[in-house]
Amino acid sequence: MERVLSGLRPTGRIHIGNYFGALVNWVRFQDEYRCFYEVADWHALTTMYSESRRFRELIKETVLDWLTVGIDPERSVLFVQSDVKEHAELHLLFSMLVTIPRLQRNPTIKEVVKDLHMEGKISYGLLGYPVLQASDVLIYRPQKVPIGEDQLPHLELTREIARRFNHLYGDTFPEPEPILTKTKRIPGIDGRKMSKSYGNAIYITESPEEVEKKIMQAFTDPEKIKKDDPGHPEGCVVFAYRSAIDEDGTEELENRCRAGEIGCVQCKRETSKIMNEFLDKFRKKREELKAVDIHTILKEGAEKAREFARETMQIVRERMGMWSKD
Repeated sequence: MERVLSGLRPTGRIHIGNYFGALVNWVRFQDEYRCFYEVADWHALTTMYSESRRFRELIKETVLDWLTVGIDPERSVLFVQSDVKEHAELHLLFSMLVTIPRLQRNPTIKEVVKDLHMEGKISYGLLGYPVLQASDVLIYRPQKVPIGEDQLPHLELTREIARRFNHLYGDTFPEPEPILTKTKRIPGIDGRKMSKSYGNAIYITESPEEVEKKIMQAFTDPEKIKKDDPGHPEGCVVFAYRSAIDEDGTEELENRCRAGEIGCVQCKRETSKIMNEFLDKFRKKREELKAVDIHTILKEGAEKAREFARETMQIVRERMGMWSKD
């Protein structure tokens, strides 16, 4: 089977943006590919280095959420990034092949710095984030990578590094192709990108009351003042949620909105009801998983990942002519 690699940082509970942007694909890929899914704790350090003591609990919560939505450790390899030290070795070797100006041109890094107000505080680790990501991906020599549109610049750098390495040392790494989710980026309730750090996220297992409260506060069409004003659903946060969870009813809702047949308050109430019905299965599943041994799942996953990573690193060292004690 073809391999895919993807991962998420353990920054807290999974929200619907994570689900529709990544995890819904992860679940489906288990039937089509050999899947490696990593908890990217080293990546989390790039912006959360002062909170590293929380990582053990955050990792557990992250994996529980993965299991909740249908990621199966019997069909996928689940592991913590830092448990597979070969990632760090390949990152070091790759870092010799990338210039500082190339990393500084990465638009994703610029966006992170702007959003988190990190101007003048860019660490060596944050700047090199895409190189570590390249090592995460290429060490499993996958043919495809499931990512969101915002990660395309990172994948392009990964492909550049693969080409550079292959040119210098011989054909070693594939140039993985992106698999983009069909769902567009899910906005937060304030209209910005949904993010835990912005406090604008709807989490997959939070209470029905909290979900309803957040949706009732969500940003809607500023030009639709009265109920019978014609709406513009393409710019409405609530319509984006409805489109993600209720594809069959989207066209009808869009027509009603544009015709001024439904007001924003009514739309929010309907969407809250549909959203809670959609999330209810995750809430129930999460309760059932409380006793699951996450430590064992991740330990066994790391052993499987390490076996493949060691094989890749042996090939890399041989191609590069690196010293070996063997």
